[in-house]
Amino acid sequence: SQSEQQILSSKLECVQSIKDGVLEEAKCTESDRATLFSHKGNGAETQTQSSLKLFQVETETLYNKVDSEDLYVTSILYQREETKREVTGGEVTELVWKLCLAHSASYETADLFMTLVFELRHLSLEALRALWQRSSFKCRDNWQPLIDALPSCATEACVVLMKELIVSGEVEEDKIEHFFWSFAFIPKPTSGMIESLAPLLKSPRASQSCFLGVTALLHRFCSAHSSCDGAPAVQSMMRTLGKFLGENCTVQDSEHLSKMQLVLKAIGNAGLAAASLAPVLSSCASLKSHPMEIRLAAIQAFRRIPCSVRVSDLLPEVT
Repeated sequence: SQSEQQILSSKLECVQSIKDGVLEEAKCTESDRATLFSHKGNGAETQTQSSLKLFQVETETLYNKVDSEDLYVTSILYQREETKREVTGGEVTELVWKLCLAHSASYETADLFMTLVFELRHLSLEALRALWQRSSFKCRDNWQPLIDALPSCATEACVVLMKELIVSGEVEEDKIEHFFWSFAFIPKPTSGMIESLAPLLKSPRASQSCFLGVTALLHRFCSAHSSCDGAPAVQSMMRTLGKFLGENCTVQDSEHLSKMQLVLKAIGNAGLAAASLAPVLSSCASLKSHPMEIRLAAIQAFRRIPCSVRVSDLLPEVT
């Protein structure tokens, strides 16, 4: 509170001299007063003075000139040489053990973890399942390296394994949420991933991160495949979302309203794949008897649907 006495009072003053853009001199005075056991606010005080002065400037360059032919432009994305050998489950299991034994804040741990991620990408689903049976243990600090590495793997086999772990409840709730959010960052989604994840939306316990993460993955898939709406896995997922909407997004209570808002947001996430639901979304937005939250969410669900669907015709008047 403001009535309490301040324990430490500090002050720092510096004067700098700069010439031709170069700092020539800097003088600083720092004062610290501790009043914890003071009498009438006096206390113990220390004062420190420091001075920096430029003596000379080196004119010689401290680096060797490099031939411009040896330079090339590259992205800032992390690059790693792909392994030419076949990766086995036993080797990856040994790698997990090494991670458990390594110091958590060392360069060795960072390198081992990155190696684990890249080697997981070479394993089949069957090999990953066997690896999970051998390596699902926790390290001494309650860390599960395999659980943390799976979201960065980004292969179809890794996604299917994550889905199986979610359904079986073998991982903690916060890790499940981490799984769902990681789906949005998979660079090259496959129809197999969508087919595997689609049933999760039907679960009564499906969370917000489940709806948004899975539909974000669907959007990325459709952005790379012009005819994605013809894929059976995509159609299955959109039918599931369409069933939540019904004919016009009618809601019975506040809990149902919250779920409907989430579904509409997920449909907006899905983007190109959601074009088939445009007529239903139009109906949801047009009915004046609906709560305003539902009507606005239905309009926002059009945000990634292509202009070729003619949004202006579907929504002639929303008041």
